Amino acid sequence: MKKFGAQALYVIVLYVIQSSLLPLIAWHEISADLLLAAVVSVSFLRGSREGVAFGFCAGLLQDLATGTFFGVNIFSKMVIGYGCGAFTRHFFKEQYFLPVFSVVAASIANYFIILMFMILLGYRFDWKDQLSELLLPMVVFNAVFAFPVHYWTRRLSERFAAKN
Repeated sequence: MKKFGAQALYVIVLYVIQSSLLPLIAWHEISADLLLAAVVSVSFLRGSREGVAFGFCAGLLQDLATGTFFGVNIFSKMVIGYGCGAFTRHFFKEQYFLPVFSVVAASIANYFIILMFMILLGYRFDWKDQLSELLLPMVVFNAVFAFPVHYWTRRLSERFAAKN
């Protein structure tokens, strides 16, 4: 129960930082998605099952707090949690830079999943502007903040692994 409480507190702290401090350094209202970086890190450290569960919780918090289309963030973070967790058998958990580089791929996948939902809902937009003005800055921000998020996710994971 302590592990779940610590993870819930970690998700809440990440979301508070993401929604209150990161807009101060945002570029055209675009900033990092710390919850996405945490989902990638948890998936690499603990596997696809816990990555999907963590992605569900992070996406649920983000959907409830933002008021956008309910379920889009849940779905995208669960898919990314499963996808990144499926690769844990093939890589060493001691690697720090693989999850950091994977956040770039996860950011692109998250963007296109949300874009797919927007297209299905009938929204129209210019592809060239979307890619250059939204996707590129979002990927850069997520890449910058991926290492600190992975570091703290790993520390939290090691702390609870040592107690068991």
